[in-house]
Amino acid sequence: MDIRREVTDTKGRYVIDLPEGEAELTYSILSPHSIIADHTGVPKAAEGGGVGKALVERLVEDARAEGVKIVPLCPYVNAMRRRHPEWADVFNT
Repeated sequence: MDIRREVTDTKGRYVIDLPEGEAELTYSILSPHSIIADHTGVPKAAEGGGVGKALVERLVEDARAEGVKIVPLCPYVNAMRRRHPEWADVFNT
């Protein structure tokens, strides 16, 4: 899946363009080393296809590479964090 990252001064998002619509994971930037994962949204027709997981995996990958901690406010990101203890190093809970 082609995942695009968009960042402004205080916000960011990961986006996948699908035939069913846009899937996204949004976050707020707290500091150079901390972000809040706010929301994950996937079009209904694409649910269950691994799109949301792909977005979270990219978030985790980038957080590791950039030395950023994630506060998982989004219920989906928080659920994925619990399912993947190997990601614990990037989450601030």
